[in-house]
Order: sequence, then structure tokens, then C-alpha cells
Amino acid sequence: MAKKEFQAESKKLMDMMINSIYTNKEIFLRELISNASDAIDKLYYKSLTDTSVGMNKGDFRILLTRDKDSRTLTISDNGIGMTREELEQNLGTIAHSGSLDFKKDNKDENIDIIGQFGVGFYSSFMVADKVTVISKAYGSDEAWQWESSGADGYELEPAEKETAGTDIILHIKPDTETDNYDNFLDEYGIVAIVKKYSDYVRYPIQMEREKSRQKPEPDPKPDDYKPEWETYTELETLNSMVPIWKKQKSEVTDEEYANFYKDKFSDYADPARVIVSRTEGTANYNALLFVPSHRPYDFYTKDYEKGLALYASGVLIMEKCADLLPDYFSFVKGIVDSQDLSLNISREMLQKDNQLKLIHNALEKKIKNELHAMLANDREKYESFWKEFGRQLKFGAYSDYGMHAELLRDLLLFWSAKEQKMVTLQEYVDKMPAEQKYIYFAAGDSTDRLAKLPAAELVMDKGYDVLLLTEDVDEFCLQIMRTYPRKDAEGKDGTVEFKNVNSGELGLETEDEKKAAEEATTANKALFDAMKDALDGKVKEVKVSTRLKDHPVCLSADGPLSIEMEKVLSKQPGSEGVKSDKVLELNVNHPVFAVLKAAQEAGDTEKLKKYSALLYAQAQLIEGLPVDDPAAYAEAVCSLMQ
Repeated sequence: MAKKEFQAESKKLMDMMINSIYTNKEIFLRELISNASDAIDKLYYKSLTDTSVGMNKGDFRILLTRDKDSRTLTISDNGIGMTREELEQNLGTIAHSGSLDFKKDNKDENIDIIGQFGVGFYSSFMVADKVTVISKAYGSDEAWQWESSGADGYELEPAEKETAGTDIILHIKPDTETDNYDNFLDEYGIVAIVKKYSDYVRYPIQMEREKSRQKPEPDPKPDDYKPEWETYTELETLNSMVPIWKKQKSEVTDEEYANFYKDKFSDYADPARVIVSRTEGTANYNALLFVPSHRPYDFYTKDYEKGLALYASGVLIMEKCADLLPDYFSFVKGIVDSQDLSLNISREMLQKDNQLKLIHNALEKKIKNELHAMLANDREKYESFWKEFGRQLKFGAYSDYGMHAELLRDLLLFWSAKEQKMVTLQEYVDKMPAEQKYIYFAAGDSTDRLAKLPAAELVMDKGYDVLLLTEDVDEFCLQIMRTYPRKDAEGKDGTVEFKNVNSGELGLETEDEKKAAEEATTANKALFDAMKDALDGKVKEVKVSTRLKDHPVCLSADGPLSIEMEKVLSKQPGSEGVKSDKVLELNVNHPVFAVLKAAQEAGDTEKLKKYSALLYAQAQLIEGLPVDDPAAYAEAVCSLMQ
């Protein structure tokens, strides 16, 4: 029998189909099962309008048969089958899709055919050195055999087959040093591939599996009887068929969701939140998402890979599709299933189109709303979630120049010095006295130290609250937001600014107090200039403070870069030279100030230098900064004690 040439531009194109489209060899089974499912769909849809078909949905199946001795794997379906002409058209013409034709000819929105490119079949040549297809079309008396070894062409001849459907017989290649083809004949290897890619194909995927059982016990049973076991085979359905995410939420228990999550995503703990989302219209998809109750060990490392499992009509396309989630919700795990996605020809990757963006945006809004609902209705659970993933939300508010801050700001929690608990920004604002001008915060390494800062104590003495920020991203997050909504005394929409208690004016000073401080600074200009010179560029300015009550000295920052931000940035590569403009502030009502004045008036330059260094070091310690010269500081303290 003469071989017929493939109806394509060249054999080179066929070779490309076999060797270049797919990157993962195990994909072949997904593609062939999907083709089998499409073939069954075509006959099933026909049965809905043609009673002569005589089959209902429960009669259809996909059968996998392996023969390790002959090295064959057979994928059989009892679907619509193919005529001689259809075999030649669908298998002999590269990139012709019978499923796509079916879609075009049948506009019913309920028809959900998987195939569209007409190249999935050729993935079989990645693992097989010869492929035999035996098919009998529904309603036909003839069966045909199509056979090919790849790019050199195919043979087509009559065959024998009792029932309609298609058998695809793969002659699996022998193992090589780099490829383990035996895995595609191994029972457990096949089961794993089916569960991974085709678990939710709507028809049963069956295979004979080897099992063991105890032989019946003899009667009577001898005293020395030992149980005997036998091996047998049983036809087993390998796939789940009905995805849990396509069931109504009322039909699924919390335990079932939790078990699915733990099994699917290899977690030992129940999820903190289950999110079910179904959308029809512009973006058609089903989503089942989970908020974990604890973060993975590598969550805040570069090794962590975000993404949702992406399915197209129940068939796995990508295990982790990063484009479906924004970075600030990267902790979310779950599944998205859509029949409307634009896939690349191998179905291993997505084409980035508007549909993907629509799903991304819808999921973003859904996750945000669900987290807000948890915050409002289950505060304890939300605060547990916050301990695990709050840092990520703050990074999200800060990143991209704060473009996501408005979306995330009402999900943020900070420690309240007054309330002694975590509060939202809205809760802080709701309790602000009418005369309070700012949302006050202090940033550092511990809430205990921050609460004792002179400026923090001054703010709290006024009856105002202070947010105590202890993570390196906290202050950057508030600085990028700059303001938070607040209604004025008349109920009109307005905003209130964030204010670091150690930066700039606190808005607590009366005009008289500010004027007195300015006059005292001017009056002591010579003293302050001498102290500034003694500190040799460590401070931008020395001045009289309006934020000190009982303490003699403090450090503040002039400008947008705070002292705490300097500490954070100094740890980053390439940022070692970043410095805030520090201001040394003195309490003119403290006895120490009188000692400074006395040293200046006595012309004791050395004492003034020593006192200046000592006070600067004390201010550094209050701010949680390392002292520049600990030995010199210790010596200065000891000299005062003599």
C-alpha cells in the first residue's frame, strides 16, 4: 500500500508539531483524553435531539489499556467516531480541528468542547514511535485504521471494530538515558498524570488496576491457619469528574472544602477563608479560592511562587498562573476554571488578553471584599491571618508608588498605644477628638520603647492615640498614603495627614508656645551654633524643643526621610550613605540646659563639646540608634561621676 503525504506545507511543519510545541512529554495523555472527551460530547449532544442514539450520559466512558509486554498504551472512547474522510481530514491535515468545526456549526452556549487547534493529537509522537488509530463513526458500518510513525506520512486502510468510537494505540518508545518512557506504561505513573491534568473531565476515565485481597478463610479453620492473599484486577474510575468548584456552595460542607484544600495544596491546616466566585457575562469562569491559615515557610523568599491552578473546561492548563493574582494577594491559593481563555497552541501557556485581565480584576475585588468581611465579622480570625500575611498587604499598599493603597488601606492593622490592641485606620479616625489635626505614629523596633518616646508621651498626654509601627515597611506604607479620609465637623468629606511624632511640628503647640521656642532658639543661637560645630555635621540644627516635657533632649528629623526610615534603608545594598537630616532638640526647662549655659558662659569649650556629645548619644539611644563611639560615651559618663 502506497503511503499518502500529509496535507501540510511540509514535513518540517509536522516535525515541529511533534517536537517543538510541547515542553512536557506527559502532556500527551491530557491531549488525547481531551480529544476523547470531545468525541463523546459530540455524540452526547446528538443524543439530546436524536432518540435513536439510545445512549445517555452515564453510558459514556474513556478507557485506558496498558500492555507492558507489547509496550502499548491504548486510549479508547465510545464517542462519535470518525469516517475515512474525517480521519484523513482531522489526522492527515495538520492543525485541522474537528472540535473547532463542531463549535462553529453548533452555537449552543451549553456546548463546552475542549479542542480548538487540531494539534493535540500530534503530542502522542513525543512518547510513541508509532501511533495506530482505529475508528468507527456513529451510524456507519465501516471502520478505518490510520497509522503513522511521524513526519514521514500515514497509512489508511479498512479495519474491524464492533461499536462506534475511537481507539488510539500508542507504541511507546524505549527508555533512553535522558527519558523514562516506561513511566507511561506504569500503572501509578498513568494514574498520577490523569489526576494531575484530567481529574475533572466530565466522563469517567477508567483503567484496570491491580489490587490485592485476602482469600476466603477455610471452614473449619485450622489452628495454624495463616491468612493468604491474592492479586486481582478491577476496573477503576481514575478521575473525580465533577469539580468541587462547580457545585453550589450549599451542596458542599466546610469539611469537604477543607479536605479538598489540604489534599490539593498539601497543607496540614484548614484554610482561614473559603472564597467561591462564579461569573457569567463578560468573563465566564468558576473560581474556588482559599486564604491559608498560616504562611508557607518560604513565603517571604524569592523561591516562593504565587499563582492559581488554571483549568480550561476542567482540564489543567497551568499549575500556577501568576497573572491571575496581584502580588499583594500572592498568599491566596485556589483554582480558576474558564472556557473562554485564549490559550497558546500547546495549551501550556496563556495568551495575555483582555479576558485574563477581567478575571484578574474580578478576583482582586472578590478577595478584598472577603478579607474585609472577615475583618468585620470574625476579628479574631482576621488578626490571626494578619500575623501571617499582614506584612504582604502593607507591601502592597506601598508598592507601585502607592497605586493600590486605596484598595488595601481599610485592611491594614496597626498597634494602638492607647487601646493596647490592633486597630484599623478607620477605627483610629473614628475615635479622634475633633481638634486633633493628625494621625500620629511612631516607628521603631518595639512597642514598649516607642510608647516611652518623649514625643509619644507628649501626644498621649493630650489624650490622643499613637500608632506604634514595628515593621520596616510600616512607615513607608503610611508615608506613601500621606492621608486618610475623615469627615470634618460639618460632616463634609475631607482627609487627615499622617504625622511621625519625631518629625516636624506636631500640631500640639499653641502660637504662644511656638513663639517662645523661636525666641529661645534665637536667644541661645551662639550656644546652639557651638554645639552644632562640636557635633561636626551629625545634626543639621540644634534648637529649642516644643515636644519635650520631662526629658532633656531628643532627636527629630527635618524632611521626608525619618530616622527610622534611615535605619531601614541603611540595611539595603547600595543605600549605606542615605541619611536623614537630624535635629537635636533641647528642653530649656530642664536642669541640664542650665549646665550647658554655664559651660558656655564660662568659656569652657572642652566641657561644652563633651556635654554636646553626651546629649547626642543619649538622644541616639532614645531613638534606638547605635551610639557612634560607645567607649567615648562610657568615658564621658564616668567622668561626670568623679
